[in-house]
Amino acid sequence: MERKARIKKQLLEPKLSPSSYDTAWVAMVPLPGSSREVPCFPRCIEWILQNQQTNGAWGLAHMDSSVNKATLSSTLACVLALQRWNVGREHIRRGIHFIGKNVSVVMDEQIAAPIGFNIIFPGMLSLALGMGLQFPVRQTTVDGILHLRELELERLAADKSSGGEAYIAYVAEGLGNLSDWNEVMKFQRRNGSLFNSPSTTAAALIQNYDDKALQYLNFLVSKFDGSVPTVYPTNIYCQLSMVDTLEKVGISQYFSSEIKSILDMTYSGWLQRDEEIILDVSTCAIAFRILRMNGYDISSDELSHINEASTFHNSLQGYLSDTKSIMELYKASRVSLSESELILDNISYWSGNLLREKIFHDDVQSSSILAEVEYALKFPFYATMDRLDHKRNIENFDLSGSQMLKTEHWPCCVNQDILALAIGDFTISQSIYQSELQLLKRWVKENKLDQLLFARQRTTYCYLAAAATMFPPELSDARISWAKNSILVNIVDDFFDVAGSREELENLVELIEKWDEHYKEKFYSEQVKILFYAIYTSTSQLGIMASVVQNRDVKKHLVETWLQLLRTMMTEADWRMRQYVPTVKEYMELAIVSFTVAPILLPALYFVRQALLSCVVNDQEYNELFRLMGTCCRLLNDIQGFERESGEGKLDSVSLRVLHSDGSMSIEAAKDSIKRSIASCRKDLLRLVLKQDSVVPRACRELFWNMCKICHLFYSHTDAFTSPSEMITTVNAVINEPLKLQIGNPYFAAQSEK
Repeated sequence: MERKARIKKQLLEPKLSPSSYDTAWVAMVPLPGSSREVPCFPRCIEWILQNQQTNGAWGLAHMDSSVNKATLSSTLACVLALQRWNVGREHIRRGIHFIGKNVSVVMDEQIAAPIGFNIIFPGMLSLALGMGLQFPVRQTTVDGILHLRELELERLAADKSSGGEAYIAYVAEGLGNLSDWNEVMKFQRRNGSLFNSPSTTAAALIQNYDDKALQYLNFLVSKFDGSVPTVYPTNIYCQLSMVDTLEKVGISQYFSSEIKSILDMTYSGWLQRDEEIILDVSTCAIAFRILRMNGYDISSDELSHINEASTFHNSLQGYLSDTKSIMELYKASRVSLSESELILDNISYWSGNLLREKIFHDDVQSSSILAEVEYALKFPFYATMDRLDHKRNIENFDLSGSQMLKTEHWPCCVNQDILALAIGDFTISQSIYQSELQLLKRWVKENKLDQLLFARQRTTYCYLAAAATMFPPELSDARISWAKNSILVNIVDDFFDVAGSREELENLVELIEKWDEHYKEKFYSEQVKILFYAIYTSTSQLGIMASVVQNRDVKKHLVETWLQLLRTMMTEADWRMRQYVPTVKEYMELAIVSFTVAPILLPALYFVRQALLSCVVNDQEYNELFRLMGTCCRLLNDIQGFERESGEGKLDSVSLRVLHSDGSMSIEAAKDSIKRSIASCRKDLLRLVLKQDSVVPRACRELFWNMCKICHLFYSHTDAFTSPSEMITTVNAVINEPLKLQIGNPYFAAQSEK
């Protein structure tokens, strides 16, 4: 409970790590009207004196004792601040010694650098030398460091872009008198800051008095008790990133009320075009995606200011070609709800190209971000399994969580708690999945379904789809219902496709029509008998259970769903036997039903702990959800199963389009047309799923979306459901194999729940 309490506290009140670098720049601001002889923020000086590390450095402490450029930058800034006010001689000596000892890091191009390092560090070094400070470093090394700034300024002089101007202003503290501070002040925000950066704001205030800038820094020093963070305000981004993390590792359900509060506040800020959201590309993109996916009415028009690659490049993050920002934009652009959202299409096109270029040119410094980029490009959010994603994200969790701006900072202070909670949750769930799968295998044997040699035995695949989407332990009945009916409909599908004679098929339909009076009919074969009793007993048992949950009799609805499926399959079998060629419209009207998703999905809806009234299941919106989902799934299956089914003499939407085109459409053209239809239906389905004023409960609508996602994953590259081996790795990852944690990570400490 303590772990969850700490996470909740951080969610609602993000604790920002203090920045030695930015605090040092704020400490250098003189008191207005004091002839520049008195510090404006003595508390910052005191904080610097109290927070030097034992090795003489300032900055984030690394458990592996490594020294990076951010640490050197922070240390030099603190030395400057103390020298500026002539205090802390011993601190200065130790800081200078640390810099001298590790100065080789400055010129090492293999070590990641903070933003603007080649301007800021040489600029601070020049300032330090001007103050009379001496470093135990060879003059050639000093000259080499100062030359870094000259080279960078030459490069910038040739760049006249708006993004370049923003960058020069952002790192202006490294330029001092070389900056045009009037130009820099054009980037001042309503809160008085420059780029929400305390260091840039302080550097500007050192050069010229500005009341709004002073108010901004006064507020920060007071709020953070003598120190300042490296960026502020950043609450919205921190909170949304944390919400995103909780969702990615599968534990967001434990913090639903806190997340709702955060999203409500973010939505309010979005409507007011809060600068904290709109002016920061990453915040804007993640806010759009998370708000939209949580059902808030968000227009893509609000992303028009980053509609084109050129407008993105004119921003600071665009100029820096920040991979994280580009990836957030790409993921946001994929959450499209209609064919008319051209802004999202544009963003998806250029951001996707930029990401692919970065991978091709190996232009992504962080291996964790590189892996995330590759995954996002390969698996769109509509072709993933939740539990598989959760496991991957847990196994690749970055416990340090540090990010690099002008210095290194930690945007989240409870990563160990999040990881430990996620590990425990996934491990418990996996043991439940293993038990449920064994129950299903016993059920298959008890119902003699394993004796039907014609049928594809896909018990594990059928359960995988349920476990990977309806993952919380309490949804056990929904998973079992989904899996049992999935096993049954796939056997029935094989029976109608390849194994059953006309007499057997008609016999099975008649038995289902009679239902409780089936004893009046004879069984044409043992196969029919096994199939009927498996459907009859399972549907009756599930009907009783679901009726208790819903507090009304729903068994009739379950039987009707089966009857509708079998009648549809019978019509298709009759077409095949008579060699009748339907129109595409005729085919799709039946094919949406015969794809078999209805008996799988609809009974499971009764077990997701939401009241599902009879008027709802008869509502137009409910039927439209089913139509859109069924269309997506059927068309995806047709594209991947075309070659196999053509070889068996069966017609599908691909072959029918070609046949009815009188030779004007090729197979590839037919597939391309179908892919466009899939994309359109998928967007329409997602719009209904995320709709606010819906008669169908959100938890129920999400099952329609989950089924669509499963079909996209199974049929993304091949017919993975038919293949006996294609999804084995996925099955093992979700159900059988324990987490493979990065135990070697020095930050790893998965403590037991307190």
